[in-house]
Amino acid sequence: MTMDRLLVMRSLVAVADTENFATAAELVMTSASSVSRHVASLEKHLGTRLVHRTARSVTLTEYGVRYSAFARRILAEIDEEDRNLTGLTSSVAGSLSIICPKWLGSLDLGDAVAAFSVRYPQIEIRLELGGVQDRAYAFVDSGFDVSFHTRPLRDSRMQLRRVTTLPFVLCASPGYLERRGQPASAGDLMEHDCLTHDHEQSWRLEIGGRRHVHRITRGAFTSNSYLALAKAAVHGRGIALLPVRAARDAVAAGELKTLFGGEHVHHRSLCAVHSPGARAPRKVGVLLDFVTQWFREHPMETVRDDAATGESHTA
Repeated sequence: MTMDRLLVMRSLVAVADTENFATAAELVMTSASSVSRHVASLEKHLGTRLVHRTARSVTLTEYGVRYSAFARRILAEIDEEDRNLTGLTSSVAGSLSIICPKWLGSLDLGDAVAAFSVRYPQIEIRLELGGVQDRAYAFVDSGFDVSFHTRPLRDSRMQLRRVTTLPFVLCASPGYLERRGQPASAGDLMEHDCLTHDHEQSWRLEIGGRRHVHRITRGAFTSNSYLALAKAAVHGRGIALLPVRAARDAVAAGELKTLFGGEHVHHRSLCAVHSPGARAPRKVGVLLDFVTQWFREHPMETVRDDAATGESHTA
């Protein structure tokens, strides 16, 4: 039978403290016979006698005194480290490393994490924008605690929480629409220049309650930044599918006009992922709770423009 070294060490230390198997058994919450067996198995392993047994008492031999002192040091270090780790997982202090795509961090998520840092100044925040890899475990290997993204997660071993839904709108500049005309239906997009995010092969849209897949055949401008796409749209390069937050200011300033009445034509789930296995440190849970609540309290506004007056609105 394999010996549980820590268990027999605790039994020996209890015997050293009490000089009695029955009393030692109470300390380690087992039976006197089990304590006796633990000590005997340790003696067999070490090849030497550790205790003198008599009908009335149990005393340590010279080797027993030496080994019990060693066991006491080992157990004390283990208990101390257990306490330290327990403190780390239950506290909301220390460091917290977060990674997310550039466009998420540059928009509302950056505001949410900044607000979290103000609320919990004892946590040292590292927020890295960009560099999110396709492999589910990549962020853990790179030393990050949490990864935010909007892509489907196929690795069921990872811990995932859905934070909010991000709405998108189709936008173009007034100048572009004057030159090329405003699309009246999703099918009309085929005749227009499209400003696309990296690797987008199509736009999955829902317009007027009907779903439509627009395959990108005229990718006039591509970027890994929705802010850059918004700028290209403002300059009249084409039609862009933008997160509401990325489009809002330009629409309010009259630099962009929303298509299809400002309808939210596309949505993505914002998800937070953290490492699998053991329960996450409390600071991770506190971050996810805070960010989720932040998005509830700061809902995405609908942006629309009034074609008749040229005025822009947020709702």
